[in-house]
Amino acid sequence: MDPDFEIFDSSSSEEEEEEIILALAIEEERLGNERGSTSHRRSIPRRAFIRRNSLEGHQRLFQDYFSESPTYPPNLFRRRFRMQRHLFLRIQAEVEAYEPYFVQRRDAAKRLGHSSLQKITAAMRILAYGVSGDFVDEYLRIAENTATKCLKKFVKAIIGIFSHEYLRSPNENDIARLCAVGDSRGFPGMLGSIDCMHWKWKNCPSAWKGMYCGHIHEPTIILEAVASYDLWIWHAFFGLPGSHNDINVLEHSSVFRELAEGHAPKVNYSINGNDYSMGYYLADGIYPSWSTFVKTIHAPHGRKNKHFAATQESARKDVERAFGVLQARFAIVRGPARFYDRQTLKEIMMACIILHNMIVEDERHTYLRVEDFFYEQSDEITEEPMSHEHTNEFVNFIQRHHHIRDRGIHFQLQSDLIEHLWEIYSKS
Repeated sequence: MDPDFEIFDSSSSEEEEEEIILALAIEEERLGNERGSTSHRRSIPRRAFIRRNSLEGHQRLFQDYFSESPTYPPNLFRRRFRMQRHLFLRIQAEVEAYEPYFVQRRDAAKRLGHSSLQKITAAMRILAYGVSGDFVDEYLRIAENTATKCLKKFVKAIIGIFSHEYLRSPNENDIARLCAVGDSRGFPGMLGSIDCMHWKWKNCPSAWKGMYCGHIHEPTIILEAVASYDLWIWHAFFGLPGSHNDINVLEHSSVFRELAEGHAPKVNYSINGNDYSMGYYLADGIYPSWSTFVKTIHAPHGRKNKHFAATQESARKDVERAFGVLQARFAIVRGPARFYDRQTLKEIMMACIILHNMIVEDERHTYLRVEDFFYEQSDEITEEPMSHEHTNEFVNFIQRHHHIRDRGIHFQLQSDLIEHLWEIYSKS
């Protein structure tokens, strides 16, 4: 038989087979429509398939921001991604190595899926702008469900990779620097300021609204944080319902756990001739009169008290500034939360705080002195030797616990700071 005839015959049979399959599909669809019109049951709409062309989305993103000569300059990258490009690429490499979901793969048809740049950019855009997953579809060519999945896996990866480094307690070197900065501001022994922030929960289940509604009459979730002068957040406790006040949050928080267990580094300083062995945080008036808090004076009388109140309230704004910068960088924690799962909200908040600290570390040199605010991440926290006898350990724990809540030390420390600040003011 002629080889040319064989080739022609083979191609013709393939075309006939495709025509038969197409005809059968059209007939099946027609019969289905006829059944749907005569049936009393509600027909279920078919899910539409959209060819998004993910490769085109990756090429556009790469050319716009990551090529050798990108379309948009570094200042626009910083504004839209909330960080410098080298920091973003570091996070992208770490996340891709940690979570296999962000590795680009081929589907069953051997087509390339979304790249790690697309997936991480989708998560960052949702965090930075507080938008839904559908908002990033047109530019990145990622479906809403896929973008939401990218966000959830991204925040989990950020916590798993960087939490031990960027959401840790201060070690001895950190405390030495914090105390040095506090001393230069007139507050020897100050480790930062503490306060709470409410995050509105838009999609709070109706059964929980009464528990989560507080003084603003809307469901909220509370974040307790400790921040230093350089906006670094040293402590974050998130998850309590908005019906609690700052004192209730403090009772559930772990801010003084290491101090009560004897694992926290020593803080020794002297004010007005009196020696102290525990650092303190600046707080507002609702916090209790503990030895680890320094509060302002309500309705102060006299020049000394007024000067102390003004100085304390000025320095206490560090944590308020940190909240403001955190919300400005990540609009998702400024606007109402739209997720239903509390664990997802907690992971989003913790990931935003970790990313915030990473940006602070990367850009601190642009607005502060490096020698005062350089934190060595590799240092270990020096622990005090603990007694092997459980009785002695429990007694020591109770003693430290009472020492933290000592009202006498609180008022003595406040009085010493009033005199110390007035002395500095008089000499200036």
